[in-house]
Amino acid sequence: MDCPKPNRPPDPRLQKVLAACGFGSRRYCETLIASGRVSIDGTVVTELGIRADPERQTVTVDGQRVHPQAFEYILLNKPRGFLCTSRDPRGRKTFHDLLPPLDVRVVSAGRLDGDSEGLLLVTNDGDLIQNLIHPREGVEKVYEVELDGPLTPLDVRHFLDGISIEGALHQALAVQPLDRHPGGTRYEIILKQGLNRQIRRMAEAVGRRVLRLRRIRLGPLALGTLPTGGWRRLQRDELLQLKNRSSSNAACESGEPKRRVAASQSGIGKRGAI
Repeated sequence: MDCPKPNRPPDPRLQKVLAACGFGSRRYCETLIASGRVSIDGTVVTELGIRADPERQTVTVDGQRVHPQAFEYILLNKPRGFLCTSRDPRGRKTFHDLLPPLDVRVVSAGRLDGDSEGLLLVTNDGDLIQNLIHPREGVEKVYEVELDGPLTPLDVRHFLDGISIEGALHQALAVQPLDRHPGGTRYEIILKQGLNRQIRRMAEAVGRRVLRLRRIRLGPLALGTLPTGGWRRLQRDELLQLKNRSSSNAACESGEPKRRVAASQSGIGKRGAI
């Protein structure tokens, strides 16, 4: 009597295959599929529920066959003037210009605009990118922000309660004053959202202008003493912390954010005092 053969697990969904091959987050890979850029065994597919095995089937993106890759995890201190894109039609510098030669295609986990600087995680691990940038994960992002003047208590309250901008609520988790000098005032601002130019737009809404914006932490990753323009591969414990973020913990964190106001903030009276 023959022993029954174990059931073969189902092939992964196509967007997961593409993410594992270094094409970015699963959400971005879904756009590749929907736009008709992906083929399986020569047939263009646009359905997101399709499953595939790149070892048994020929999966291509824009005619190029894809292959699972070894993962790279790089922490980069992005300077101002560099874009978080793989290529720029105007020939401007991108974060790729700061990296060493790599054997795999990497993308950034979330973006910093060209005028912003600081911590950028660069990887080809699409699942990790998804876990870091999806709103439901509630990953904290910490910024040092220099404004052209101090925030009033009402300004801070607007930041914490949320400011409606073009139909979207822009909200900070915490606002902590750091120091003040004749040219401006510096704050630590913590976000869980990742809206486009969020801090700059919130500052503009209360009549302030951002002079400098630097991300110093992304979840458990800290910029530390990494020099501007420098990079390093993630340490094993850093990677384990990222991987061990459970969905249940992230879901708990992504609810209504606790508004944290530093005790020193309560001492702000009128504009110009800290």
